[in-house]
Amino acid sequence: MNFDRTALEVELETAVRAFVADTVIRYETDARLDARGPSEALRKELQQAAKSRGLLAPQLSVKHGGRGLDHRQTATVFRASGYSLLGPLAMNVMAPDEGNMFLLEKIASASQLERYLAPLASGEARSCFLMTEPDGGAGSDPSMLKTTAHQQGDSWVIEGRKWLITGAEGAEFGILMAKSEHGATMFLVSMSDPAIRVDRRLHTLDNTLPGGHACISVEGLRVGPEAVLGAPHEAFRHAQVRLAPARLTHCMRWWGAAQRAHDSAIAYATQRKAFGKTLIDHEGVSLLLADNAMDLQQTLLLIDHAAWVLDQGSDGSHETSMTKVVCSEALSRVVDRSLQVLGGLGVTDDSPVAKIYREIRGFRIYDGASEVHRWSIARRLARLAQTAQNPSSHAP
Repeated sequence: MNFDRTALEVELETAVRAFVADTVIRYETDARLDARGPSEALRKELQQAAKSRGLLAPQLSVKHGGRGLDHRQTATVFRASGYSLLGPLAMNVMAPDEGNMFLLEKIASASQLERYLAPLASGEARSCFLMTEPDGGAGSDPSMLKTTAHQQGDSWVIEGRKWLITGAEGAEFGILMAKSEHGATMFLVSMSDPAIRVDRRLHTLDNTLPGGHACISVEGLRVGPEAVLGAPHEAFRHAQVRLAPARLTHCMRWWGAAQRAHDSAIAYATQRKAFGKTLIDHEGVSLLLADNAMDLQQTLLLIDHAAWVLDQGSDGSHETSMTKVVCSEALSRVVDRSLQVLGGLGVTDDSPVAKIYREIRGFRIYDGASEVHRWSIARRLARLAQTAQNPSSHAP
């Protein structure tokens, strides 16, 4: 693995850092960012600012308006964007839109690319991904889908309920997963269709993403064959195209936020005095900051390695699972230690750390809880051990 950075990567990292520092951070106190998240006006203003600097959705192929970054280059740029919780929103690299754009580029038809990817990439539209369900339906285990899709002639009729759907309120379209006759199928659906109803918006710890997290009812939704994304009954296979890279991009963005918390703690510890010396000269504080530095370095290397694995053509499921668990827990520790160093200031919104602390907690749950990833990792280890003991074995 080559640790050298490409010229394009360094150029974009420098540009993104300057953009976040000079433009994005001042929006963190904007009145249009409230308990319901950023308003559409704020989103569009931020994205217009990024677009004017050539920083909107740089991870996309050049053909679709991006800079054609590979996963390793994307890691560098996304880490820089995450230094402000509004950075990914400004650059149009936030979840779920970033993952949806990635999936559309991989499997959408030419007409679907024009209708859905083009407005999403330009920031004209937002999207959502409708998989998770309430009441024992699909979550960490997508095979438990209860939402159904039945073919009636050339059309499909979809019925079901979804919940914790990020960005649903105000989204132009969604990628909906439903159980079909021979597996599961993905559909591109209009969120303004009267058959899709936002029942309520959930109150959650985080509020940085536009549209929040919603409960959705789908009743008698009828779509044509042009709505099928990829091949019918192949949604589980298609989902794997999205899931491994998407869980890794979460790690990239949150790394930037954790670095911001760490920097805030260092700045405070080198200025604040107590008991006759600055905080950083007290061993208890200095050890917290040292642990932060080690966690940040280790997670950076894990992210880059997993990204490199994806760039080699592997599906990266094993590597991204491990990276997601380690990053979600290590970066949370970084933010927690940083808050501790800040003391009383850390629990107020006078520092960005309190906000990051609230927002990062969900990272250990979404895109697969840590426990689920550990279980999947252990299953792979068991299969490898079985294969080593019995090379002729083809155990699943």
